[in-house]
Amino acid sequence: PLAPAGTGKTETVKDLGKAIAMYVIVFNCSDGLDYKSLGRMFSGLCQQGAWSCFDEFNRIDIEVLSVVAQQILQILSAVKENAH
Repeated sequence: PLAPAGTGKTETVKDLGKAIAMYVIVFNCSDGLDYKSLGRMFSGLCQQGAWSCFDEFNRIDIEVLSVVAQQILQILSAVKENAH
């Protein structure tokens, strides 16, 4: 979600997950995260079937976000393929 800081975005995602019995893992992002670390996080999330909330996602370097976009695309492709 896109909204100003302190408006309850993270808490809303956590509450929604709780309401539908979905495990939500919150990651606090920083400019120190690299694509390998995020890839390991995505791998764990996929294996567990959990939701995630990436707080301060805008702090991640643009070069890393480019690779992350490809990682997410691969995950979505795999999910779509398994749905058929």
